[in-house]
Amino acid sequence: MSKTIRLEPIGTESTVDTNTQLLSGLLQQEIKLLQACAGRGLCATCHVFIKDGIEGLSPITKKEQRTLGLITTCNETSRLACQARVVGDGIVVQLPSGTYINEVDNIDDLVGRRAQADILHPITGQVLVEETKLITRSMISQLNDTKIKVDQYLAGTEDA
Repeated sequence: MSKTIRLEPIGTESTVDTNTQLLSGLLQQEIKLLQACAGRGLCATCHVFIKDGIEGLSPITKKEQRTLGLITTCNETSRLACQARVVGDGIVVQLPSGTYINEVDNIDDLVGRRAQADILHPITGQVLVEETKLITRSMISQLNDTKIKVDQYLAGTEDA
């Protein structure tokens, strides 16, 4: 049986099969959501806010709770789209504003430019560079260091 999810504020809808990951429905809408951890619930790149119909999603697992606990913009309506399964109708989703550093192919090209949207940390969702702020060389170095650490973490090469 199919379920409908709605993406706000753009008002688009998509239909997914019951028990499908919320992420699949959002990707059908060609929404640029990352999956830095390949859907393992370890990063914040698919963090979304559920504006309505949260009861239409599967319960939050302990793993998802741990990851959500790291996200600075997390609130009671937060879910990881890769972990939440659609089990009911009427789900309304809103994406966090901003862009994750993994979306930029060559972040050195950003030096001297103003951020067109908040640049977010890929694990915590914390704002690293605010929208309209100038991106400096030191900020790019920090972003590069963060990206390397995140890549190592997700690849399982960093000692815990």
